[in-house]
Amino acid sequence: MRWQGQRIDETDAQALPGMENRTGFLRTVTTPEFAGMTFHEVLAKSALNHVPGSSKMPFAWTINPYRGCSHACVYCVSPDTLILCGDGRQRPLKDLHVGDEIYGTEVHGAYRRYVRTRIQAKWTTRKPAYRITLADGTTLVASGDHRFLTDRGWKHVTDAESGQRPHLTTNNRMMGFGTRQRFFSVTHPAITRKLDLEGTAVKTVADLRVVGVEPLDEQELLDITTGTGDFIANGVISHNCFARGTHTYLDLDAGHDFDSQIVVKVNIAETLQKELRRGSWQHETVALGTNTDPYQRAEGRYRLMPGIIQALAASGTPFSVLTKGTLIRRDIPLLVDAARQVPVDVQLSIAMFDETLREAIEQGAPSTQARLDTVRALSDAGFRVGVFLMPILPHLTDSVTAIDDALRRIREAGADHVIYGALHLRPGVKPWFLQWLSQHRPDLLSSYRALYPGTTAEAPKDYRRWLSRRVRPLIRMHGLEARHSDDHPPGRGTMAPDEQVTTGLPLWLFEQPAHERPAPSRFGSPRAPDPAPTLF
Repeated sequence: MRWQGQRIDETDAQALPGMENRTGFLRTVTTPEFAGMTFHEVLAKSALNHVPGSSKMPFAWTINPYRGCSHACVYCVSPDTLILCGDGRQRPLKDLHVGDEIYGTEVHGAYRRYVRTRIQAKWTTRKPAYRITLADGTTLVASGDHRFLTDRGWKHVTDAESGQRPHLTTNNRMMGFGTRQRFFSVTHPAITRKLDLEGTAVKTVADLRVVGVEPLDEQELLDITTGTGDFIANGVISHNCFARGTHTYLDLDAGHDFDSQIVVKVNIAETLQKELRRGSWQHETVALGTNTDPYQRAEGRYRLMPGIIQALAASGTPFSVLTKGTLIRRDIPLLVDAARQVPVDVQLSIAMFDETLREAIEQGAPSTQARLDTVRALSDAGFRVGVFLMPILPHLTDSVTAIDDALRRIREAGADHVIYGALHLRPGVKPWFLQWLSQHRPDLLSSYRALYPGTTAEAPKDYRRWLSRRVRPLIRMHGLEARHSDDHPPGRGTMAPDEQVTTGLPLWLFEQPAHERPAPSRFGSPRAPDPAPTLF
């Protein structure tokens, strides 16, 4: 892949949130081939990541050659917006940087309280803006997608272009200080403890009623990600970017309409070789693709996986690769060679078999057929490939016709077994998935709210049992081996790969909890059922 017209900025170290203590920054690269994406090349101090013993993850070691950090840019405010900083004073958002201490809020017991947090990421976008005017004279400029905390919960500035979403009306009152915060900014009290708001309950005494929302022209807007998920903007509580906690992004491409920041550990193969030579290394299985997809598009440029594969195999370390990217086909000869030396697992994630639905939910991902062709190529090379048919979406992909068609195509592609499971909606993504439904399938909203009421993340047990009774006979009919979370005790299994979708809905948030996910088979291992299967 040629990077013609690339631009290099070797000073932008602040574009690496959270990496300061672990990596050495080299340079920032942008290129026309990946429009809208920025690559930050770093020197990794370590390659093997040990999963804490208290974690429910069913593996002990991972390798992540890339760390993705892209944002949907749906929460944006004016660069001149005053942000409440950790010292109790206000500064314009445009003057703040990654790492700066500011105030956010957290719910403790019955009260929401002000707490100090730090800026984890910051970026710029251009979008249509709106001016929000409050009764006490406070004004804010933000995008229509931005959310503020009101006396009736979080509300977007405006309604969606299609469908409906909670948005500001003149019946709403925002939460925060209002004019009181501006008073601090003007008077600068000498007694600094009066500026210390840590642990103070959020009590709105100013008149923060919404009196108007006025559309403006498109303009440059800024947003940040914080540790609490919010910040104080012009004296009111503002939601920040929906940050993906694990920074996992799959198959990112130039078609995405959001900013992308990809950290590339350019020396990871060399670092891994040194770690594998240590006498303390016990040659435990290493999982690739559990946090970031090792075959995302950046791998076409950086080619980090060949060195990783060769290092693991040469050291006698078993490993697994879990991906939804088709770039893995490039390394099939290397994987075959590695499998002659150590056990190697290969899994593909294919959740959508209806192309219309797939394009609506995961436009940036390889097509279903491209992934099936990858299954065929790996199977022809001798691997017993597993396919993650996850998540199965109630009323969208759970019909007999849909499942039968998916399994037929999976079997024709040469897969060995299928891992299936129902949609899992973690709390952070539920509002976004329901918003997606409201835009694309409003007729299903009431059904989903009944299946996933309140803060419920899992589909009801009765639904999951029903799904098993529907799926398992079809899997057997197609000559595949079935794997399901309810078949195995907690602590067994492997994680499905994270999936980035252009609707702002990361599918890794939909999938089952890690401790419920089933185990893949080994390369060349027998197909006899194991009543208590191990991970690899």
